[in-house]
Amino acid sequence: MLNWLFDKKKDKKVSLDHIGIDIHSHLIPGIDDGVETVEESVAMITKMQALGYTNIVTTPHIIWDCYKNTPQIIRKGLEEVRQAISAAGLTVKIDAAAEYFIDEHFNELLSSGQEFLTLPGKRLLVELPYSTPLMNTSETLFSIIQKGYQPVLAHPERYTYFYNDPNVYKKLVDQGCELQVNILSLSGYYGENITKMAEWLLTNNLITFLGTDAHKIQHLEMIQKSNRNNWIMKYPFQNKKLIDIP
Repeated sequence: MLNWLFDKKKDKKVSLDHIGIDIHSHLIPGIDDGVETVEESVAMITKMQALGYTNIVTTPHIIWDCYKNTPQIIRKGLEEVRQAISAAGLTVKIDAAAEYFIDEHFNELLSSGQEFLTLPGKRLLVELPYSTPLMNTSETLFSIIQKGYQPVLAHPERYTYFYNDPNVYKKLVDQGCELQVNILSLSGYYGENITKMAEWLLTNNLITFLGTDAHKIQHLEMIQKSNRNNWIMKYPFQNKKLIDIP
């Protein structure tokens, strides 16, 4: 089924210079399930620059039961990474936001008006549970908008409990939520069903942004070695519009 999506010429490697900015990755060492050392961060960012990225907004997890990250912790780690990539002679620009798991802690932050680390344009990257749907997803996303943020839902193709009624994605977009698909979802990395849902979302023009969601160097190696994917090359992702937005 997926053959028509891929150019089989082996000499063509994926190039993401037309995407320009990656808005979902885990490149700050030791604070979540992403990289463990600053050397690993430098190696991954080197590969991302080779792929064509000029800008990165890395997004550590904030999941209060697992990763109690704060803006202070994230900014400290970001500065360490910035110094290391500068010493390595890399030219890619790196900033940090966060990937917020919608849980009780997130709702407390939202209701109390505490600081969020955001993507350009006050975009708030959020994720849902993988196994059990939230009872109030729409209400929470509406609350984010009411607080003056633009919600961006990370990897919607991976929330399999929505598969029985995929029109829920249309409702979320109509409500004002932007959706971000993972590159590796289009390669079959997470499984065929997730690839099919990613294609469905793209076919229905529901995706705004493309992200690597890179946690380890193997993720980038898979992207780097992959053949050109027609969705990646031709879909009008809006990433590059974020580069000059504060």
